[in-house]
Amino acid sequence: STMRERKTTDPLHSSTDLSEGKEKLRLKQEVGLISGVSLIAGTMIGSGIFMSPEWVLHHMGNPASSLLIWAACGLLAMFGALSYAELGTIIKESGGEYIYILRIFGPFPAFLFAYTSVILVRPAGLAAVCLSFAEYAIAPFYPGCSSPQVAIKCTAATCILILTIINCLNVRLATSVMNIFTAAKLLALLVIVVGGLVLLAKGQTQSFQNGFQGTTAGIGAVGVAFYQGLWSYDGWNNLNYVTEELKKPEVTLPRALMIAIPLVTCLYLLVNVSYLAAMTPSELLSSGAVAVTWGDKVLGSWAWLISLSVALSTFGSSNGTFFSGGRVCYIAAREGHMPGILSMAHVRCLTPSPALLFTSAMSLIMIISGSFTSIVNFFSFLAWLFYGMTISGLLYLKIKKPELPRSYKVPIIIPIIVLVAAVYLVLAPIIDQPQAEILYIVLFIFSGIIFYFPLVRFKYHPRFLERVTLHLQLLLEVAPTTKDAN
Repeated sequence: STMRERKTTDPLHSSTDLSEGKEKLRLKQEVGLISGVSLIAGTMIGSGIFMSPEWVLHHMGNPASSLLIWAACGLLAMFGALSYAELGTIIKESGGEYIYILRIFGPFPAFLFAYTSVILVRPAGLAAVCLSFAEYAIAPFYPGCSSPQVAIKCTAATCILILTIINCLNVRLATSVMNIFTAAKLLALLVIVVGGLVLLAKGQTQSFQNGFQGTTAGIGAVGVAFYQGLWSYDGWNNLNYVTEELKKPEVTLPRALMIAIPLVTCLYLLVNVSYLAAMTPSELLSSGAVAVTWGDKVLGSWAWLISLSVALSTFGSSNGTFFSGGRVCYIAAREGHMPGILSMAHVRCLTPSPALLFTSAMSLIMIISGSFTSIVNFFSFLAWLFYGMTISGLLYLKIKKPELPRSYKVPIIIPIIVLVAAVYLVLAPIIDQPQAEILYIVLFIFSGIIFYFPLVRFKYHPRFLERVTLHLQLLLEVAPTTKDAN
């Protein structure tokens, strides 16, 4: 059937066992502490720190309060990650929010999450990162003026198509690309940090004088500033998508989070200080690409290095986002919540190519129809809506099922703080500045009901869907994966 309940492994990390006369695919626990830290930090450090500083400053009104927002975002990401660490040691399955919502609240809310995530949230995240890659990749070709939108969108679309080919062809190639580009982004950030420290040593501190003057007080503006800041920290929950592949998950998961997130937070704060040391707040606000403007001011003729480094950084992050983006789609299909074709793997490449192709197609639609800022705000609203639901699930388990075995416990005050923050981030922009787009998003989430009851609850599978699945299998050369023997 097109949408049937199945429990399969990820063909990306599989081993074979021929002892019973047929091939079985099993998850291999290959991700250790260093790999876990790289996965979190490598996905977190993407486009946000190079794009969002001007928008955080714009919504907050001054440098000091914008730095407070960056620090608060780091703290909130840390609290959220520690809460997820406990969930990951209770429910030791891959899939992140989807699998937690499924196991705690049941199939209906899990389906709504998967439906929204696969069609909107994940493609929106990928589109935003690729748009920022495009901004920096073509900025050197338009010196002294802003790049045309057509060129930016065409470059972003090309980026998505290249990522699709890389990820569909070879898993090892995709992971190698992510490791190489992670090194490039760390180098770019360190260059900016060192440059900023040199400027501060020379006495360029005018941006920090009267730092809190003109602070914005509106709850909606602060909420949107948080959206832009938290976008830069997105990825703090990525390790929970690969729980089944962690070596000693009960130890590796919390340790990797405690190393990666404080490291990224410190880097982000130092980079923001460097931006403000090199530019006045008004210069920063008028910059289309903050890091490029910083490079022009500080590095002079070597400024092209920053554009190159940032383009490499955002490309690497978009590869990481794309790599994990198909995972929710794939796991939801294996649980029977998405069309069966999306849980299949290429017969030779052993990559979940249907899930990756679907994510790619949705991301291209996002690029055509939206801008970086609108996509980020819309992405953040949806993401924090589901983060809040997941955290409330943890609170339910802590209060109602304290007897469940867990190797790591987070103090109950931490998930409470994250839940309050999630409620604020979801409600503040609606209360302060109601927008029709938010209503459309909520309507879209509940439009999943139309598909859930006939296709999932009552398992009605139209014959034409089965024929479409068969034709797609032949066209894409994919087949169902075997059940997980574990």
